[in-house]
Amino acid sequence: MENIGEKIKRMRVQKNLTQEELADRCELSKGFISQVERELTSPSIATLVDILECLGSNLRDFFAGRQDEKVIFKVADVFEKENGELGQKIKWLIPNAQKNAMEPIHLTLLAGGRTDCEPPHEGEEFGYVLSGTILLHLGHDQYKAQKGESFYFTPATEHFIENAGKNTAVVLWIATPPTF
Repeated sequence: MENIGEKIKRMRVQKNLTQEELADRCELSKGFISQVERELTSPSIATLVDILECLGSNLRDFFAGRQDEKVIFKVADVFEKENGELGQKIKWLIPNAQKNAMEPIHLTLLAGGRTDCEPPHEGEEFGYVLSGTILLHLGHDQYKAQKGESFYFTPATEHFIENAGKNTAVVLWIATPPTF
């Protein structure tokens, strides 16, 4: 099991904070943060609560114990939804990805198929065309991408993808934050 100091250091580094920045936020000294992280001293409960609050956590989550993070996802983990009207099939590659920072999907579009038109939203979107040719519609603009090409955009306008060819198109599409 990870020690308190090691866990605080890991959380601080994940937040891209220096010891001095964390100390300033918590109204503590850099030396104290350093000693806590090296297990040379232990913070009081009140001080630990303050440190965790500055790191975006709390006592319950801190001590809940980290469940083993799933790294590999199998075919059985994939959730699939078909929409015959739009000529599309979406496979959510990571279960419950909506709780993550990004959401990857495997999108299949039949000839003439398309996705729903999505309204503008925060975040970024990336796609890689695995097969076929697609048209990416961003507001009034459209961009053509074919097998081996990728796209990347900030979804500041309405957007959707349509299959521009006569064959099935397949796209690996990743959105952050999750929107699919």
